Amino acid sequence: MTPDDVRKRRLRSERGSNFTQGGARVVMLYPSPYRAGMSSLGFQWILHRLNESGFSAERAFLPDELKPEKFRRGPLRTYETDQPVGDFPVIGISLAYELELAGLVQALELAGVPPLRRDRGPEHPRVIIGGPLTFSNPLPAAPFADAMLIGEADDTIVEGFRAAVHEEKKDFYAVFRKLAGSFIPELDGTHLPPPAQANDEGLPAYGPILAPEAELRDMFLIEGERGCHRRCSFCVMRRGVQSGMRLNAVDKILTRIPDAAQRVGLVGAAISDHPKLPEILAHIVESGREVGVSSLRADRVARKPDIARLLRAGGYQTLTVASDAASETLRKQISKGTSEKHLLSCAQLAAQYRYRVLKIYMMVGVPGETEADIDELIRFTTELARIHPVALGVAPFVPKRNTPMDTDPFAGIKVVEQRLKAMTRGLRGKAEVRPTSARWAWVEAELAQGGPEAGFAVYAAVQNGGRFSDWKRALQEVPEQSRAPWRNDRLSIRQ
Repeated sequence: MTPDDVRKRRLRSERGSNFTQGGARVVMLYPSPYRAGMSSLGFQWILHRLNESGFSAERAFLPDELKPEKFRRGPLRTYETDQPVGDFPVIGISLAYELELAGLVQALELAGVPPLRRDRGPEHPRVIIGGPLTFSNPLPAAPFADAMLIGEADDTIVEGFRAAVHEEKKDFYAVFRKLAGSFIPELDGTHLPPPAQANDEGLPAYGPILAPEAELRDMFLIEGERGCHRRCSFCVMRRGVQSGMRLNAVDKILTRIPDAAQRVGLVGAAISDHPKLPEILAHIVESGREVGVSSLRADRVARKPDIARLLRAGGYQTLTVASDAASETLRKQISKGTSEKHLLSCAQLAAQYRYRVLKIYMMVGVPGETEADIDELIRFTTELARIHPVALGVAPFVPKRNTPMDTDPFAGIKVVEQRLKAMTRGLRGKAEVRPTSARWAWVEAELAQGGPEAGFAVYAAVQNGGRFSDWKRALQEVPEQSRAPWRNDRLSIRQ
């Protein structure tokens, strides 16, 4: 089956698109494959806002399989009308996290658009970048962007795209600079604005397109809340980055769920802290729908066991919570309000409601972590596994900008790998350990703490083949003063 056959099949299977032809033509590009892009609430919401405002906004994604020998075959084409992405006047790109910068380079190359702004001329599309990455450190994306929207773009995306479509460069910059969260790398250097915050009246965001081939298969995505009132010191969405947690009323959520949606996903950085979550879940489950949520907090599930009961009734197979550090001491150190008693309660609830597995997300390499902390993790996980099957989703700690831990060091590839081996060995036959790569976590850490020079390193790494050795060589060539903050001063913030 050709890529075009796959595209047509996916379009036939989707429901809920509000795309119409006749408006100003723009394209929203997701720098990962379709399955990931159509599971992104932010990507779907911005696409919807553009189309409801009169644009003819189309979609494009990184190809499902991007083999080196096919890398420059292109051109990358849109889903809606099968047009070359490079023919559009404006390309909007949603970046979720640092490693997607490689996909951005690859996608623009496939579109026939020079990835680096300095190599583009007036005949090329304007590239506007936004997305979750902008809450932390968007500077490595700066060499690829004509303009960026930092923070929440709900209220600024339409005006920004209109200016990009209709104005000459000087006037485009003048209009764009007036928008909350606007950042123009050519003019602003490394001076970032505070993240923009959308008007709550326009919430909740939702993803109207039901896509059977998305990772979140055929699921209608809608915000239960936005932001977070907690102060976990490692998290970009902690209270202080924005104005805490902004709740969406029960009726505003329920009335936006279309009749065609048989699966509903409630999205939010701290959705389990919504005081009305059990009520919302009950309404969805009683309507005969399946339901899913993001970011369950173990302490909240322990205190409100109806959450676990209703999720299981709504088709949930895996009860997923976060521990985030190997020991009780480390969790207190990073202001994580999860204790062993909360996790024990979650294991008991998983057993009571016959979940397939209790999945616990955690980090390894947290500053101050010792072998004794790993031993405590092994002991306690063994205790949990006696109650119910456990799987640990383990990611190396990566220090992020805009958090209290942004100047803490990455533990190091060797240290992380040693800790992962110790966990796997200690839990063999007791619990499943699902680690992410220590090497790619190092790449993520370098990008998360880098400036624009890190973006040029991304470009070089992709051009040289995209192997880890290519990334390592490119990132180590970044000037020392432009690398991680434990080696230089913090970048300035434009007020």
